[in-house]
Amino acid sequence: MTAEAIQPRSRWATGVRSARRALLKNPNMLTGFVILSVILFFTIFAGYVDRYDPLKLEPLDRLLAPSLEHWFGTDNTGRDVYSRTIHGGRVSLLVGFSVAILTVCAGMVIGLISGYDRRADIVIQRFMDAIMSFPTLLLALALIAMLGSSITNVIIVITVVDTPRMVRIVRAQVLALREFQFVEAARSIGAPTWRILLLHVAPNTFAPVMVQATFVFATAILVEAGLSFLGLGIPPDLPSWGNILALGRTYLQTAVWVSFFPGLILTISVLAINLVGDGLRDALDPKLARRE
Repeated sequence: MTAEAIQPRSRWATGVRSARRALLKNPNMLTGFVILSVILFFTIFAGYVDRYDPLKLEPLDRLLAPSLEHWFGTDNTGRDVYSRTIHGGRVSLLVGFSVAILTVCAGMVIGLISGYDRRADIVIQRFMDAIMSFPTLLLALALIAMLGSSITNVIIVITVVDTPRMVRIVRAQVLALREFQFVEAARSIGAPTWRILLLHVAPNTFAPVMVQATFVFATAILVEAGLSFLGLGIPPDLPSWGNILALGRTYLQTAVWVSFFPGLILTISVLAINLVGDGLRDALDPKLARRE
């Protein structure tokens, strides 16, 4: 076996050991990771662990309380709330994950340019300030009202709303990194700007970007739920946690389970993501690592 084949495998093993060590040293992060893994398992394999068709109407079974037959009860049209909750998690978590990925990509590109190029920084930051001057949900409502309700539009809108914060974090890192000696050395030997940013600056922004990505993930799930709750997010024919909550608000006094269980899963999911994000911050922060 060649040295080139051994090196990636050793790096992978080192990364796995480091991740395991970080989880074991941080009980909160481990708890969040376990909870999030369980929720992801049930949502990804919803078609195998559901009990009923989440879209099938059963008028004779409307508003049944939780039982052995219907674990989370039924809604006003007789649909099984448990099946709708785990299938709705697919949509909500897909939106959150997609927004996190797109926000990281957009934030990295714009933040690197803004932090490294002083002339571009002035224009970019004024544009980012304009977006951040609007309340998050209000801006999302305005954009989704113009674009229309669909999963794609919801992802685009929340990405636009969350990107300025990611840009600010990346820019702050680049402003400090561009004065470091290794960047000056690369610049002095005539390395092109794209190479400096890609090979020398971008990798050193990894830690704060990954931590912020977890919070973007959680925020995107909440914003999607808020938009769907107000009737401007995911179309009603697709189950999502926000849609189920919106449907159940009419029956809070007579059938609280319609909203309770999706709301509980939504809360636990966001809490688990935040616990993982806090753990990542502690694990990736060199100052905290030196204290330990």
